[in-house]
Amino acid sequence: MKGLLTFLAIMSCLLSAQAQVPPTRADFINQYIDTYKELAIAEMQRTGVPASIKLAQGILETEAGRSNLVLRSNNHFGIKCKSYWTGRKVYHDDDAKGECFRAYPSAEDSWRDHSDYLKATPRYTSLFQLSPDDYKGWAYGLKAAGYATNPKYPQILIRYIEEYKLNEYSLLALGKKQPQPIRENRFVGTAVHSNGLKESALLAAASRSSVKTYPTGLFTINRTPVRYLPKGSSLRTLAIEENISLSVLLEYNELRQDDEVLKQDQLVFLRRKPDTGEQDVYVVEEEEDMYQIAQRLGIRLESLLGLNQVTMNMKPAIGEKIYLQKPRTGRVRLANSK
Repeated sequence: MKGLLTFLAIMSCLLSAQAQVPPTRADFINQYIDTYKELAIAEMQRTGVPASIKLAQGILETEAGRSNLVLRSNNHFGIKCKSYWTGRKVYHDDDAKGECFRAYPSAEDSWRDHSDYLKATPRYTSLFQLSPDDYKGWAYGLKAAGYATNPKYPQILIRYIEEYKLNEYSLLALGKKQPQPIRENRFVGTAVHSNGLKESALLAAASRSSVKTYPTGLFTINRTPVRYLPKGSSLRTLAIEENISLSVLLEYNELRQDDEVLKQDQLVFLRRKPDTGEQDVYVVEEEEDMYQIAQRLGIRLESLLGLNQVTMNMKPAIGEKIYLQKPRTGRVRLANSK
């Protein structure tokens, strides 16, 4: 009996010791990602700043949420005051002693201000011409534009992104990656997807293929710069802003002169679209015609029609495969056909 009690006492001590093991640095990083991944997706969809880049920057700048600066100011990206800052300030030793940093009411305010700062600062304009999932281009571009003084800044961001698979959140924001099947979290009893995102956050990303929402501002599709404009937008105004002629802008998007004012929400390409797509085939979704598919995938309409042996007035059936790189053999099955 005494031996049994001794054994139980030892096991109790071991279990207690295991329960008190302090969290590791990786634990803090995963907790930071879990806390802010939904906000990263939302900010990418709002401004075009990649979710992967924002998460990696946040991890680095805040020491995964533990730095003195973030605890005092909710400043997740180390943005300094600048002469025009009128909000609350804190002083912190950085490149020099007692530098002025912005302080925010909440983390969300810091995340939004960081996105807006990158979007509004001219030296970062070229970054928004990159594909939002080109995290390496963004990492090196930030350093080249003078965002950070650390010579290894791009490599650090890339290491975080690749080690913790942060680019998946950029792909979710773009609709290039579908949410994984829901599993039941046995620890908290809530529905959680196997990629770790809450169901509510993923519904917006999952519905992108049907709702057709896109990042704000300039982004790329099929290596071509494009903007997503709402119904009623003037293409003449856009042409002036982009320093190209209206007729060329219409030609890039295969529109007529009377389409100068958009009749519906639409992707508008600022350069000539390629003749082939980034993937081999595309599966037709509900209510899509060939022009909509060409715009959505950033492919020249004339080329897309030729590859698939159809004409402009032919509407492909839902679920039909549209070839994007090589000519198909046999005609596309059309909507309402037997």
